[in-house]
Amino acid sequence: MVEQSIWMQKVAADPDHSSWFIERFRSMARAGDDLAGETRLVDAMVARRARILDAGCGSGRVSGALAEAGHDVVGVDVDPALIEAAEQDHPGPRWLVGDLAELDLPAQGITTPFDAIVCAGNVMTFLAPSTRREVLRRFRAHLAPGGRAIIGFGIGRGYEFSEFFADAAACALEPDLLLSTWDLRPFRDDSSFLVALLRPA
Repeated sequence: MVEQSIWMQKVAADPDHSSWFIERFRSMARAGDDLAGETRLVDAMVARRARILDAGCGSGRVSGALAEAGHDVVGVDVDPALIEAAEQDHPGPRWLVGDLAELDLPAQGITTPFDAIVCAGNVMTFLAPSTRREVLRRFRAHLAPGGRAIIGFGIGRGYEFSEFFADAAACALEPDLLLSTWDLRPFRDDSSFLVALLRPA
């Protein structure tokens, strides 16, 4: 067993946490907020009908939009309540409950590697710190040749960008492009958010 994620620790401490998260994004969608920034970036960098893994998919907004764009999408999240909401709100992708530190999709019959792995929504900062490198190793193992992992998270959440770069390098992943937003603004030393496009070294 791996160390319990910070997300599931929050759920254990507050049983309403998942419901709050689900309703937050449903409310934003009803209000017409733009929730597709990550989707536009990922869609622009892959071929049509690409195979995409949404790692830490939450309630499915990114996976759902990518599936609507015609991609073959698998969404994985550790929280069963979020996967249930994803199934309700976003039919199309294949949804799986699982800890990213134990990600082994071939063991579940999903043997074709992915053209892209997207990990949005500060997912990396909700992992148990002891599992971060293992998650990145498993991302690399699930990438097709030429595939890339697209990972976004902000500062002030207990995971410094320098630590992330070191962890990625230790897992044979190297930066292909570094951005400070999902809308393609360049990453700088003083950026408060990172969107890292990583390729196998």
